[in-house]
Amino acid sequence: MNKFFQRKYIKFAIVAIIYILVVIWIGNYWLLLGLGIIFDLYISEKVNWTFWKRRDGNNSTLVEWIDALIFAVIAVSLINIFLFQNYRIPTPSMEKSLLVGDHLFVSKLAYGPRMPNTPIAFPFTQHTLPIVKGRSWSNLILWPYKRLAGCGKVKNNDPIVFNFPAGDTVVVEDQTTSYYEIVRLDATEMQARENYGNSHPKPVSYYIPAARKDIRSRFTVIYRPVDRRDNYVKRCIGIPGDTIYITKGDLYVNGKLVTENKTQQTSYLVSTNGNPINPRTFEKLKISKSDQAWSSGPNYLLYLTKEKAAALSKLPFVTGITPFLEAKGQYAPHIFPANPVLKWNTDNFGPLWIPVRGATVKIDTSNICFYRRIIDVYEANDLKVDGSTIYINGKAADSYTFKMNYYFMMGDNRHNSADSRYWGFVPEDHVVGKPKFIWLSIDKEASGLKKFRLGRMFMKVR
Repeated sequence: MNKFFQRKYIKFAIVAIIYILVVIWIGNYWLLLGLGIIFDLYISEKVNWTFWKRRDGNNSTLVEWIDALIFAVIAVSLINIFLFQNYRIPTPSMEKSLLVGDHLFVSKLAYGPRMPNTPIAFPFTQHTLPIVKGRSWSNLILWPYKRLAGCGKVKNNDPIVFNFPAGDTVVVEDQTTSYYEIVRLDATEMQARENYGNSHPKPVSYYIPAARKDIRSRFTVIYRPVDRRDNYVKRCIGIPGDTIYITKGDLYVNGKLVTENKTQQTSYLVSTNGNPINPRTFEKLKISKSDQAWSSGPNYLLYLTKEKAAALSKLPFVTGITPFLEAKGQYAPHIFPANPVLKWNTDNFGPLWIPVRGATVKIDTSNICFYRRIIDVYEANDLKVDGSTIYINGKAADSYTFKMNYYFMMGDNRHNSADSRYWGFVPEDHVVGKPKFIWLSIDKEASGLKKFRLGRMFMKVR
């Protein structure tokens, strides 16, 4: 009997110490009240906390399975929140560093796990319930952003998993396209209709309010909290305080040219002597279908690494291969910050300074386009621009102090990646974790056992 009681107290002591350490880590000391529950579970046993099963006597097989399932769901949910989670690569934006079908072990401890914004949610779902396709979380409890202590900080060139910043507002009928892109396209169509033949058309920005109203009248538009937005994976190109600049496809950070990754891809225009490129040639060079943008007669537009471009150029039927870049000064309206005065595009972008927490910048109508979404959305202020005057929370402002750190992300597949060049900065509260290694890799283009890329399994993510 004494041994029995000693064992109970030892178990209680071990669990209580672990629990106290976790509470200190979280920093919410109200959670220490949970020690009473732990004491009752192991010592006093006054309350049957596992009410679905009997304390004394045998339980049915069904009840035992339910008990095991509940324990597994709770354990895996806590692991996903505080330690690590799985992430599958759905798109080719990181080819050939990360391939479509790679399953990543994403460490939450690398930068510190976030406490969930929406603690009440259906387990193992990001934002949509299976089968019924409804919302998977409840807004009954909403917690503010809080990140626990981690093992390090985000560094330049780190691959990062993060919540899609522009995924706060979603058109349910078209979730693959950003709501803001849908609005911008609608505004562009309005501009084209109303200014046909007009030599002095109104800018697209004039039609944005009307486009928002139009989209909301025709579609179902919903809001998603930060932790319920889609997960993306990109490479961190710039950290807080950096200045980035892209010219002719070359990336500069703080004035220094960034060495290109060997697995980094860009667009190449490939010409042949009239003979089509055999699919087996693509397969041999490991040029996937997603790398083949389009073909027209003897011409191909392919996403290639420099190494594969060189290998392709040596084939006897290839007559020419050149990088396909956007020209400097060619304005791309879908590129951040959508300002025609800047004339930025995917290959000629910046210079752009990345905001750092605590820094104060002067703001006016010439640069508010860079910080509008930060001030208004990410840091929850009421921002209005009236003529040449900027109002923040109802007061005229000519400066702003940032509350969070921000990052700039780009995909290694430079011309096939929706990244910060399109939607701007990534706030620190959107950072999920760091992928450490690939634990499984499945090639959807292959068949049979070839689907499993055994050579990539347990490969470190670089």
